[in-house]
Amino acid sequence: MVLFNHTNPCPLYMSSYIRNLTSSYTNKSNDSTMVSSSVIMFVLTGLFFNLNLFSGVSDVSTILNPKVRVFLSTLLSVFLPVMSYLFSEAKNTGSVSSPATRSGVADDLSLRAGMILAWMLLVELLRKKVDEIHMRGYSGTIQRAGRVVWLGNLVFFNIGSAGRKAVFSILWILCATKLVQRVAFTVVGKRSYAHGKNPRLISSYMAEMLENHHRQDDVEQAVHVGDELLKRCRFIIMGEEKLVEATTVDGYKVSKINPSNGSCIVTIGKVWEVAEEDKLFTSLDKEQHLKRICLSFALYKLLRRRFEHLPAITDEARTCRDIILKGLYSDGGSERNAEALFQVMSDEVTFLSEYYHSVVPVVLASPSFLLVNYFLLHILVMALCFMTITLCGNGDVKYAFSSIRTDNYTLRYGIPSIIFCLVSRVSYSPAAFFSIVDLCITVLLFIIFFYEEIWELFVFLLSNWFMVSLLCNYIAKPHWHESTIFSWSFPVITWLRGKMSDTNLRLKQFSVLNIRWPVNIPLFATFSFLVKAELVPSNLKESIIEYLVEHDRGAANYTPLTNGRSALQRNGLSNRLSWACDSDSVAEVILTWHIATSILEVKCAPRSRGEEVASSKVATRLSKYCAYLVAFHPELLPDYQEKAELVFEDMKKELRGMIGLREYFASLGARVDKILLDSTRAEEAGREVEVRIQREIDEEEAAGLQSDQNKVVMNGAKLGRSLMAEANNIGLETVWKVLADVWTELVVFIVPSNEEERVKGHEEALVQGEFITVLWALTTHIGISRRPTTK
Repeated sequence: MVLFNHTNPCPLYMSSYIRNLTSSYTNKSNDSTMVSSSVIMFVLTGLFFNLNLFSGVSDVSTILNPKVRVFLSTLLSVFLPVMSYLFSEAKNTGSVSSPATRSGVADDLSLRAGMILAWMLLVELLRKKVDEIHMRGYSGTIQRAGRVVWLGNLVFFNIGSAGRKAVFSILWILCATKLVQRVAFTVVGKRSYAHGKNPRLISSYMAEMLENHHRQDDVEQAVHVGDELLKRCRFIIMGEEKLVEATTVDGYKVSKINPSNGSCIVTIGKVWEVAEEDKLFTSLDKEQHLKRICLSFALYKLLRRRFEHLPAITDEARTCRDIILKGLYSDGGSERNAEALFQVMSDEVTFLSEYYHSVVPVVLASPSFLLVNYFLLHILVMALCFMTITLCGNGDVKYAFSSIRTDNYTLRYGIPSIIFCLVSRVSYSPAAFFSIVDLCITVLLFIIFFYEEIWELFVFLLSNWFMVSLLCNYIAKPHWHESTIFSWSFPVITWLRGKMSDTNLRLKQFSVLNIRWPVNIPLFATFSFLVKAELVPSNLKESIIEYLVEHDRGAANYTPLTNGRSALQRNGLSNRLSWACDSDSVAEVILTWHIATSILEVKCAPRSRGEEVASSKVATRLSKYCAYLVAFHPELLPDYQEKAELVFEDMKKELRGMIGLREYFASLGARVDKILLDSTRAEEAGREVEVRIQREIDEEEAAGLQSDQNKVVMNGAKLGRSLMAEANNIGLETVWKVLADVWTELVVFIVPSNEEERVKGHEEALVQGEFITVLWALTTHIGISRRPTTK
């Protein structure tokens, strides 16, 4: 029979527990400390909940947004010291009696201290969400080890009752297991020929392969294109570690692929051959996505050497150029092939990004790793937990497991009953409200932890790495062809990947004439996530590939890489508009053409015609994307970074002087009219308007900049008026086509670079999925370089 108090609907046997639970908030001496801990955990739990919920629903990425990761890492860096202090305060406020107390054991931790300790352990378990899996160092692992040791000290030296110590020990074992996993990932990654040592091994393999086979393949590759050329491609995907014979001063001595070891080596050619012959492969890869992922993986291994500062192999670029432009992009006029080529490059950049920045161990993905890490390890952890529970009960298994329920009141009474009792007291006890919040935080942290574990497995199974591993095992191991498990699971994984993946390339869009905050506020790459993005038009991809193909066709049809001059020359406008390309600074050229394009977009918007609208879409999106690069990623441009930043700052000052603060927040059309009016007056009245603008900028700075500062906005307005005049002469559709050609040529011009500063910039930008990084990967593979700018 359950007894109830007349004024309180809670069972009487729970009154003592509820009183202990709320006592920390009724003690006025530590009221602020207790409330602070609840507020901190409420905010942190809310962040983790939203992070896991929305990142899980939106995509299956293994990479956390770097800005979010930096923010959470900074927040968590102060979490442990603060919560340790709050734990100490809660511990000193009192203790709670347990059945073990009557046996002579000292009073246990207070309920409040126990809850704070549970929060600390759960947050440590969730911390992996913001920790990259590094393959190159142990600094983060050492810090994590220190935290785990400290938490173990709090668990084993502060909890007395067997049941509570068993529960907290299980949480600590999970923390220690995650630490051991990270150490194992790092050790295996650094020592493995397939991961840490792979760049040097691939260099040795490519040198050997090109030396032995390139001469005899020259004649064959000259007559073969498309799939026939790809069938002869010896770029390795997996199995290269089996070719290592010895370590040399230059790298590794690798054996030739022969019948004795060839069955274990998977190359691009072997994938294309199996894809043509195998019925299961053919039925699941009608769109050829699986073959292209394998090609992306092989190219990723080649490009990764660039980030590891290894030199390129002689004739490698020529071979890659044939594979990409003559093999993958064989038809030249097929839009679908351009889409396929860019998808291969995008997947390659994703592989690079996940290798260096992933928070999930997809780099080690394989069926054996799946078995060990996600199944056998869990069995081992359960065995450790069983042993720990038994030790907490001094070897008495029955007592140890029964004490888990008797010593932990939440398990004894049930969380719903406890919350019901607390809710009944909320109207007259604020302490009950805070206790409800604390319980909800704890429950939510457990839910997030289990959700994150399930989602990690889901992401692992749907990753490109696991797909490549499955395909290579299927090709290298004939007995897999008869496997029921593979024939059932592989189509399911392929179907889920098709439903969950979003592989569309996007261009960040930024307009200097449409900024919605004052131009004197500095812009940082940190704020780039606020910039909207648009899809890359299909005709833009085709135009870029055609331009690269023309550039590669030889001296007769050679198309040089210029900052827009050759596009103007091809369209017969070089004499009238080439002055806009005369600057040595690419940033100045970009901003000049960007302002002109923005003016034309407002004053001469494209009409409802297919070709005109398509050309204007290419021109405006590339214009805004290049302006975004100048504003947020000057390190990716050919200019010296400081020079590009100065050009942008000068442009902002000039723009502020021309528009004025009062008109700055007007409509885009009004701002364009003001710029055109001022620039027209400047040309008609000589330097009078320019002198006024310069005086409004900043008299002290103007004295030093007046002789050297280029008038980017004024030049852009002048170019815009010229484009409008050309629209009246040769037609608006032709002008938009010319602009699309200029921007296509300009974006290709700024991409190629072998400078270490640019390579480092692309490495840091990997996680942001920048379109320019995808283009850089493409131009690096096919060996395109940029010549010095000449007037």
